[in-house]
Amino acid sequence: MKKSALLLALALVALAPSGSAQAQVPASSEQPAGAAFDAAIARADTFPNLRTIMIAQGGETVAEEGFGEYRTDRAANIKSASKSLISLLVGIAIDKGLLEGPDQLIAPILEDKLPADPDPRLSRITIGNLLSMQAGLERTSGGNYGGWISSRDWVANALARPFEDEPGGNMLYSTGSTHLLSAILTRVSGQPTRQLAREWLGPAGIRVDGWERDPQGIDLGGNQTAMTPRSLLAFGELYRRGGETAEGERIVSAQWIEQSWTPRTQSRFHDGLYGYGWFISEFGGERGYYGWGYGGQMIYVIPSLELTVAITSDESLPSGRGGYVRDLHRLVAEEIVPAARSGPRG
Repeated sequence: MKKSALLLALALVALAPSGSAQAQVPASSEQPAGAAFDAAIARADTFPNLRTIMIAQGGETVAEEGFGEYRTDRAANIKSASKSLISLLVGIAIDKGLLEGPDQLIAPILEDKLPADPDPRLSRITIGNLLSMQAGLERTSGGNYGGWISSRDWVANALARPFEDEPGGNMLYSTGSTHLLSAILTRVSGQPTRQLAREWLGPAGIRVDGWERDPQGIDLGGNQTAMTPRSLLAFGELYRRGGETAEGERIVSAQWIEQSWTPRTQSRFHDGLYGYGWFISEFGGERGYYGWGYGGQMIYVIPSLELTVAITSDESLPSGRGGYVRDLHRLVAEEIVPAARSGPRG
């Protein structure tokens, strides 16, 4: 899909009313934010890139704010924060027996997409290597992204790239890796990734409103995904509750969340540790886990405080190089975490 078409699709879904699936996160936009979080909202308002912020603690939405014309019930492009979503779907597929586990080799599943003369190391790449960005293949992100999405077959192109490290080696952040996971999910289930998200995540109040597809019709794993901030918060809350809905229905195993939040590698671009689709860091002395999308699309989960924070930002501006993501981390560490320490607990 061309960029203009994607933007149009996102604009259309943004105009659609939010569905009943959003009920998992109680809306509190008609009530003032809890006094403890007023300073955090005021500081967030000083960031010109920031569009919406939602904070939940102890299972209750304690702050919900959209700045300017932006609203928490309108879809936003969460960009690479959707890599954490792909990790969730992989975990559910493992729970359901559609996949064997993180150690399962990917070559037999994608055999018809391998190069004619494949590098032997392709036979060693596992599901876990893709989740932790340790496949060893040349990245499709960064400067390689445009050429990759211009190719006729994104799956075959990702698998045909030269190796820059051994499988299980250093972290090589690549949307191609999560797109391979989307292709694998589609292969083993016989359904598009978006349909799996709709069926598996709907009971938790998580709804994907739009998803770009590759030339073969496979939903782009790890980018260009539309979701309301309320759904993004519901996604974080599912992890915060250990994989259950607010009503106690099991969506994904607690074991998978533990595996996803186990540090496995570290980015070469910053100090963040990385598990299966989640970054791991400290915020104000508390261990936290976060998904991060280009421009500053963020989902933070800090279990020790029963705290979840969802942030959407201008998707057209970088968040890493300019330091904006560090501003968001400081917002969480310096304002939200201290306020949460005196806030409600479940």
